[in-house]
Amino acid sequence: QVQLVESGGGLVQAGGSLRLSCAASGRTFSGYTMGWFRQAPGKDREFVTAISRSGIYYSDSVKGRFTISRDNGKNMIFLQMTSLKPEDTAVYYCAAGVLAYPTGGSWRESDFVSWGQGTQVTVSP
Repeated sequence: QVQLVESGGGLVQAGGSLRLSCAASGRTFSGYTMGWFRQAPGKDREFVTAISRSGIYYSDSVKGRFTISRDNGKNMIFLQMTSLKPEDTAVYYCAAGVLAYPTGGSWRESDFVSWGQGTQVTVSP
């Protein structure tokens, strides 16, 4: 399995931007579907975005504000977050999976096999 390490979290004011990074180990990184999930205090972990052989996916709550990208040469993915809102405050997790398409029509935690430890993003009003 691939091992994942996130970085780039922090405190930012509403309307600001932040870029998260996720470094992956393993020689077959380019074949993985990579995703970002987040978990706010007291809430379940939720899907944010994913990039796979089938395309790029975003949740409605971040569409138009967040951008996922990957650099297969460096075994990394990125999450560029703009126009941040207080409700974006959460621990953000990087995830890797082997499916090209989401099961059930939308990406779920169970579609991913490896997870990072998470990085905190806090957006102040």
